[in-house]
Amino acid sequence: MIRVGVVGAGGWADGSHLPALAALEAFDVTAVATTNQASADRAAATHGVRHAFADAGELAAHPEVDLVVVSVKTPGHAAAIRAALDAGKHVVSEWPLGVDADEARELTETATAAGVVHAVVLQGHHSPSARFAADLLAGGRIGTLESVALVAQGAPLGGSRIWPDLAFGLDPSAGSTVLTIMAGHFLAALERVAGPLAEVSARLPRTHDRVLVTGTERTVSNATPSHVLLHGLLANGATASVAVHGGNESAGDAFLLKLVGSEGTLTATPSRPGTFIHWGDWDIRIGDDALTMPGTYRTVPSSVRYGPAANIAALYQEVAQAVAEARQPHPSFETALRHHRLLAAIERSASEGTPQKIS
Repeated sequence: MIRVGVVGAGGWADGSHLPALAALEAFDVTAVATTNQASADRAAATHGVRHAFADAGELAAHPEVDLVVVSVKTPGHAAAIRAALDAGKHVVSEWPLGVDADEARELTETATAAGVVHAVVLQGHHSPSARFAADLLAGGRIGTLESVALVAQGAPLGGSRIWPDLAFGLDPSAGSTVLTIMAGHFLAALERVAGPLAEVSARLPRTHDRVLVTGTERTVSNATPSHVLLHGLLANGATASVAVHGGNESAGDAFLLKLVGSEGTLTATPSRPGTFIHWGDWDIRIGDDALTMPGTYRTVPSSVRYGPAANIAALYQEVAQAVAEARQPHPSFETALRHHRLLAAIERSASEGTPQKIS
């Protein structure tokens, strides 16, 4: 049994990490932490957890915690991760790993030196649909892959208004933009299917210099992009075209993924309207033929509800196996660092107007 402490239990983790962990026999959530003791106590009571803290360091140091889950806002990731590593605990961090590639590199090096298991929540890597589509490509169902196109909506980021709890991300130094959060997850899912990008040419238009805070009459300055546009080459030689459009409201056609091969075309759309590509199931077609994904691709208990918790639960299954086998899980901090470098290359290309290689 892996004993887990969740830092940030009152936010995103409440509907994703905590339900995922509760459904898996390999884990026992023993501690939670939030920004103050009162909310930590409430979270502990809600989820039946024994220990509650207002400090991530105290949680990480507790003897009944083997693995620390970091699910706070991106600027707080580094401190919580370092506290876990200092205590010699395994770590699962939400994406992005850090606010930029430099911070991600430092955290990766520190985690490697600590000798613990470390994973990042790029849950598209564990999407059953993404794995099924990848296997279809690997099995030659559309011949040699020649081009990939992804169009996806990035709301609630990138629009003319923003929720109060997301307004901090309008400062690019916070590392929580339509590029890092939305495009970051979408590109990870795309690469899980089609393989890694090797070169990118990008634009990052900013449509709104000021953004209205929803529920108020206050506007705030915005220095982050509204959309992500890129063309590139995959390592396997196929071309790639990606458009992530920010906005205010989620749309029913949340994404369209098209993979064109020498012998056919595979298309994927969300099975449920408005579902992000890294969260839910896909409707997959080759030409005019709808395909049914074999049940073997779904490994998490049926009690895990549809949505982000399902693919996060699959990630935790991988983490448990990695702990048992004394190896690193996938995606690890090393995976996150490579992905941060991809986003940095996109930013450089948009700034300099030149193609960029991915290191």
